[in-house]
Amino acid sequence: MFKADDLAILPVAQWIQTAVQWLALHLRPLFLAIKWPVQKLLEANIDGLHAVPFPLFVLVCAVIVWRVAGKAVAAFTLLGLLAIAMLGVWSDAMTTLGLIATAILFCALIGIPVGVACARSERVWRIVQPILDIMQTTPTFVYLVPVVMLFGVGTVPGEVAVVTAAMPPLIRFTNLGIRMVDHELVEAGLAFGASRRQLLWEVQLPLAVPTILGGLNQTVLTAMVMSVVVSMIGAEGLGLVVLQGLGRLDVGQAAIGGIAIVLLAMMLDRITQRLARAPRAGHGALRGALARLARGERPAPAADGVSHDPKEAL
Repeated sequence: MFKADDLAILPVAQWIQTAVQWLALHLRPLFLAIKWPVQKLLEANIDGLHAVPFPLFVLVCAVIVWRVAGKAVAAFTLLGLLAIAMLGVWSDAMTTLGLIATAILFCALIGIPVGVACARSERVWRIVQPILDIMQTTPTFVYLVPVVMLFGVGTVPGEVAVVTAAMPPLIRFTNLGIRMVDHELVEAGLAFGASRRQLLWEVQLPLAVPTILGGLNQTVLTAMVMSVVVSMIGAEGLGLVVLQGLGRLDVGQAAIGGIAIVLLAMMLDRITQRLARAPRAGHGALRGALARLARGERPAPAADGVSHDPKEAL
């Protein structure tokens, strides 16, 4: 009987190997240009977090979280940071936090504009959607192979892998948030004479902010998971603590690193969830003012207490 093994085997593995080697050889200046800003920002974030004294860092974090997420989340953050310090992995936690913060920044700078482009153009979305499908269904370990061949090993290549793996949720949620804006509000904005740029900045993006923040929450969690995986290519932080514990069969060390990762992930998850659910009262006027400032316009003075903001008329 004819079997699958009787078919000719396509040398796909060899093709991929040859393609990656060609990219690494001929496009090395491009990869170095990509690596440079990641390295500089990552080093600045990690050095800055390590330079802040422990009591000051805990106090400032608790106050900021209290202001943006409430007392309960602030108390949990305070206790979580104290627990991480008492586990003896504070320095590694700050390295991981710097890695996550840098990844979130790059994901936002790249993912949100790409999501906006996908929401405003069906052609762009048809191109990007299968790419996102591949990125989100690819096992995280697979990202390490091309990253090592193109960028080498260490914390900076690990950061590149984290950004690549964590970006798709933010792109999808940004696209979804803008598409979910009520069509009647969009029509009302057009009726008031808003341009496409004004419609985006003053109607669609403000209304899509909760959905975008939901995508940011998923990006943060994905980055936390990936920060552990990239320890296999030499990235420092809590993931390296876990990897070293496993390599030495030291269950205690591996457990300490895992507990610290869970606490840090839970803190970031609670903060971003609360931001996504927070009421936006009063923020619309600020966003409108910033949008007008970006266009070089001056706010129109109100006469007899009557506002002239077109968004309030919507």
